[in-house]
Amino acid sequence: MTISGTRIPGPAGLPLLGSMFDLKRDSLGTFLNAQREHGDVVRITAGPPGLRAELYAVFSAEGAQQILATEAANFRKDNAFYEEVRESFGNGLLTSQDEDYLRQRRLVQPLFTRRRVDGYAEAITSETATTTAAWRRAPDSTVDVVSEMTGLTLRAVARILFGTDVESAVDVVERCFPVIGEYALQRGYSPANLPRSWPTPANRKAAAATEELYAVCDDIIAKRRAAGDSATGEDLLTLLAQAGSEQDGSFEASEIREQVLIFLLAGHETTATSLAFALHLLARHPEHQQQARAEAVRVLAGRTPEAADLDALPYLTKVLKESMRLYPAGPVIGRRAVVDTEIGEFTVPAGADVIVAPWVTHRHPRYWDDPERFDPERFTPEREKARPRYAWFPFGGGPRACIGQHFSMLESVLALAMILREYELSAVDEQVPVGAGITLRAEGPARCVVRPHDL
Repeated sequence: MTISGTRIPGPAGLPLLGSMFDLKRDSLGTFLNAQREHGDVVRITAGPPGLRAELYAVFSAEGAQQILATEAANFRKDNAFYEEVRESFGNGLLTSQDEDYLRQRRLVQPLFTRRRVDGYAEAITSETATTTAAWRRAPDSTVDVVSEMTGLTLRAVARILFGTDVESAVDVVERCFPVIGEYALQRGYSPANLPRSWPTPANRKAAAATEELYAVCDDIIAKRRAAGDSATGEDLLTLLAQAGSEQDGSFEASEIREQVLIFLLAGHETTATSLAFALHLLARHPEHQQQARAEAVRVLAGRTPEAADLDALPYLTKVLKESMRLYPAGPVIGRRAVVDTEIGEFTVPAGADVIVAPWVTHRHPRYWDDPERFDPERFTPEREKARPRYAWFPFGGGPRACIGQHFSMLESVLALAMILREYELSAVDEQVPVGAGITLRAEGPARCVVRPHDL
């Protein structure tokens, strides 16, 4: 029974600042402790009087399903964080709402069918081969798998987006994206911000990076639109330029750029996180690494993997899912409640900022035995079926679930298979500190010694 009007429990924090310093120092640890100490619906306050924010955190699988799926219409992307991402990267699929979102989704959906995405396997395997070849020249045979996977996935998604123009785009993206992302993050979590138009050093630096990034995208888009129907490329940018329907029309040039930027943001950092931590976990657990490699060697038999191999690599898929459980690329998902909503035993009020947290739910003892242990066998079909649907939701869920789920899984599994077939990895850094940015981010290196199997 819902206890309407009962105060939702939460950490007391400091008398004047609440949990502000705890959230700033370690937001993921703060959320994890809040669940352990106060339960599955928690109210967290942060900030000084007059600027104090209230955050309602929901940690159960059932609550996550309610917010993201069954009552998704009652929880919107109207919070300050999404507004800053929208201002920096545009109103693409990640941030748009209502009819804007539905129109964009209808126009973009045909570009993300399984058949279409499977066609990107060659770009994935080509970039992976380039990366693994370079490892043979690594000093002391040591690489940081975080930076290596970030580079691999950026080049792969840029190649898929920009086709033959990849070289003119990737250097700019590599330089400008971190600047813009960090700027949006800092503003999104700040209780008060100066206007973006004021010539502060931070504003000017972000504006310069944004201008450079927009310029390279707009230049490539202009070429595609000038080619019109005569463009024959299969890259996503060409397909976006040609997308259209009688119902929804077509994308304007600025809308194409917004979709491209969101695909870059969501399509390389998230997959890089999944791949990097999968490799690091395998480097720390040689018994699982050996089993994963045996599957890759048996299935691939010395050839370059193809999209059709994905279903034949179930153990690698389980490894990836377990690494995404422990290190979900989107560790926290925010919404704003539109109406009073009963969740569990409590009522979350209209207007409240609400989060669900894969980082916490993926460690919830109700759904996961010994939750910090790396165990790919958690993801056998039988054990998956026995858990609530939203005990594991690294791609979000409901009507706003990530459109690129299949692409991410395809890229990650094929890249893992190629890397493990060629190299044995052993961890140099046993622990890798992490924090919540726009996506989960490593706050230190994840160095591994990589030894070619043919030596």
